[in-house]
Amino acid sequence: MTAETTPTGTTSTNGTNGTNGDGGGGVSPGRAALDALLEAGRERGYKLDWMLARDTLGEQVLEMDAQHGGLLLQDLEPGLEPPEHSDNLTGRPRGANIRPSAPRVGNYSIRTKSDIWLKNAAQLYEEAVQRQWSSAVDIPWSTIEELPDDIERAECQLTTFLTEVEFVAGDVPGKWIAETTPDYFEPRMFLISQIMDEARHMDVFRKRTFANGGGLLMQTPARVAGVEIDSARDFTEMSARLHIAGEGVVLSLFRMGELMSYNDAEKSIYRLAASDESRHVAFGVMHLQYLRQTDPGRSEEIHNYLDDIELGFSQGIGVQNPAAPGMPASDAVTILLGGGSDAASLAEGSKIALAVRQRQVKEYMQRIRVAGFGDRFENGRANPGLLELVNA
Repeated sequence: MTAETTPTGTTSTNGTNGTNGDGGGGVSPGRAALDALLEAGRERGYKLDWMLARDTLGEQVLEMDAQHGGLLLQDLEPGLEPPEHSDNLTGRPRGANIRPSAPRVGNYSIRTKSDIWLKNAAQLYEEAVQRQWSSAVDIPWSTIEELPDDIERAECQLTTFLTEVEFVAGDVPGKWIAETTPDYFEPRMFLISQIMDEARHMDVFRKRTFANGGGLLMQTPARVAGVEIDSARDFTEMSARLHIAGEGVVLSLFRMGELMSYNDAEKSIYRLAASDESRHVAFGVMHLQYLRQTDPGRSEEIHNYLDDIELGFSQGIGVQNPAAPGMPASDAVTILLGGGSDAASLAEGSKIALAVRQRQVKEYMQRIRVAGFGDRFENGRANPGLLELVNA
């Protein structure tokens, strides 16, 4: 059986040798029309060979199951698997015919599959598309009521921090999209969806900052705000610092967001943002897992990145952690968790904040194990401050 493209642009499946598929030897009407069109094009100097059937076409999808999300990107890729290394510098879509005269429009630095690939990039992209939400209409802003000054100030300080770091989380992936060959378009498309997610997070946290009469407060120290993430020279280094470490600690906090919410609007913000962040973290974990499985020679390099990340965990620097001790955002988290700025509330808030940091570390360690680098927690490679924090 061959897939045949008709002059109308539809795809029909016919028997081999141009038969009509019923066992007879006649040429199908669609093929006859195509042959006539090709001949007319040749007479006029047009090359229409691109209309001929090709072995690289995906399978025809006859049914789309709405219960399973409809027609998905991953349903259309049989026979079009990405190459281990790409020499495509022309912007040619994966699977398209090569045009020898095409100019080199991209000086792509990422042309090795293991440098960016993961097994479920298409699925994560489709999930991102299907779970978009709007801060304008999906947050019950009317539930926000006047809060005590210390609580509102703490809320504004925390949302100032989150607005700032969400900018980093949206800004940094952008530069890697243009560095990636189109042969690895699934990770590229996911990163594009991440930028949209982060723009929405900047949007919603900025809105919360001003929604109740407050405003933006203290900017975050540079090393906490994401300088190391922004200066990463390798995509995997960037992903480990951003997706696994930076977004991982924020996700852990968002998952406990109900403990520091004072209305349904804030609860909705943390719940919806956590849903987005979980995809971003999953991207980083699955990419690191794929690299470990396919390019184990880079393992020591990755461990070095993790050494630096864990040093930041233990010292409260270099990671985008609003719960890191001694920072304006951390003081705000303590006040919000404890319910106020008086001594008793701060003591209670400090206890809960410690539980937040312990959860952040435990979830980080689990993600590293899933990625295939959990041996560092057994052989003494991991920063001892992590275990000390977990056992505090």
